[in-house]
Amino acid sequence: MRIIGGRWRGRRLLAPTGKDVRPTADRTREALFNILAHAPLGQAPLGGSLWVDVFCGTGAVGLEALSRGAEACVFIDKDVSFARSNATALGAVPPLLQTDAARLPACPLPRPADFVFLDPPYGRDLLAPALDALRAGGWLAPTALLILESAASETINLPAAFRLYEARAYGAAKLWFVGQTQGENA
Repeated sequence: MRIIGGRWRGRRLLAPTGKDVRPTADRTREALFNILAHAPLGQAPLGGSLWVDVFCGTGAVGLEALSRGAEACVFIDKDVSFARSNATALGAVPPLLQTDAARLPACPLPRPADFVFLDPPYGRDLLAPALDALRAGGWLAPTALLILESAASETINLPAAFRLYEARAYGAAKLWFVGQTQGENA
């Protein structure tokens, strides 16, 4: 596993063995950042953006965003040890929040996030509570783009305050591009 583009391009990342953490594949991350660079989903530009990487595991997606010019990224997971190790190896010192994604405190960023990546463990129905917690805690800019990862065969149910723009499958994973419904901003 490695950083695909930007200032840390080609740098290797630590990934655990076993099935407890399932890092987003290099191919899927590359596709994600190509979409963000070229697809008109109404999102903010990547350069200078604020990110939140929820269920971050290794931190690969948030670190990729930082490598490509994001201003900051908060990494959230019940265990941030791999994200911490990878960030340290790259010389980054991002905020790490070791907590349950369904019980988030108020947003510590200087402004709400432009992008949020959520990759919960597959099949555990953790997505909706995390989305609700992000919204309630003021983590989301009105035009925030949320990218959700699931198993390619999985269907997601979004809370009413969110709408699906599109979904794309990449091997065993599917990326869902989501925004907030009008008038439902945190």
